Amino acid sequence: MSTPGTAMRALVLDRPGPPDTLRLAEVPVPEPGPGQVRVRVEACGLNPVDYQVAAAGHLDWTWPHVLGLDVAGTVDAVGEDVTAVHPGQRVAYHGDLRRPGGLAEYALADVLTVALIPDSVDSASAAALPCAGMAAYQAVFRRLQVAGGDTVLVTGGAGGVGGFAVQLASWAGARVITTASAHNADHVRYLGATDVIDYRTEDVPARVRELTDGRGVDRVVDTISPASATAHLALLVHGGGLAAVAGRPDLAAVPPFTLAPSVHEIALGAAHGYGDHRARADLAIMLGDLLALVAEEDLDPMVTKTVTLDEVPAALTELATRHTRGKLVQTFD
Repeated sequence: MSTPGTAMRALVLDRPGPPDTLRLAEVPVPEPGPGQVRVRVEACGLNPVDYQVAAAGHLDWTWPHVLGLDVAGTVDAVGEDVTAVHPGQRVAYHGDLRRPGGLAEYALADVLTVALIPDSVDSASAAALPCAGMAAYQAVFRRLQVAGGDTVLVTGGAGGVGGFAVQLASWAGARVITTASAHNADHVRYLGATDVIDYRTEDVPARVRELTDGRGVDRVVDTISPASATAHLALLVHGGGLAAVAGRPDLAAVPPFTLAPSVHEIALGAAHGYGDHRARADLAIMLGDLLALVAEEDLDPMVTKTVTLDEVPAALTELATRHTRGKLVQTFD
């Protein structure tokens, strides 16, 4: 690792583009401002939002820009008025995509958003949680309030958000139906799915109705697309709820004053730009809960593969195929 105060290694983007345009570079080590902590990065989780926002760029970025939202590491410096966190503590956080990220040796975080990592949780596992795990947590518990006795449909159960949603809903005592390809069926059953529907060969709505004897489901966590969310909205029982992780459904698919569904848009990262201090602090609370579940071995962080910093472009290209199981995480030696 570089010594703080000198240059550091980072993976940078010079302009909007695909993952293979990322390059290794030496950039200045950032200094924490008021309310910030500096983290010596040990691991950074990779997410679809990384290659998506890389392709589009962001108006708030300066160039070159460092990607990476899901960071785990050790605090090595704190800014003015920071007393809740101290150098030497291990932390994880979900970063603000408007700011330089964690694909570097050091990164800055809003102290409100960091959660302490339990001693029994390694950095790669901690870095796998923020974006996907917290989106699932927000969907399952904050929005849908899944409880024992519920029947929940989770689309894309082998993916990051889907895999965490399957686990959390199952842990809450719900019956979990999920969609996955045939070669991932055993994996999602291991995560807690009761029933698996092969979305490639089966009619998902018809199969859900068959599995539930025509009743439908109490909750839906859709991780695929607006079209997918719309297609599954009508599967809800009266008063049921749908959490849309990848885009809102078209409410016109359900006649008014019939099923009376509640629809929840999951926009985890918007807490940084549109939320107040309570919304940002809640990021740390949710992440702390997830870390505790991992420490208690009630939640699998689903780390499929770890990669080095120079291997990140290829890993993001792989992630963009949308057929990656679990989580990919970049780690430093």
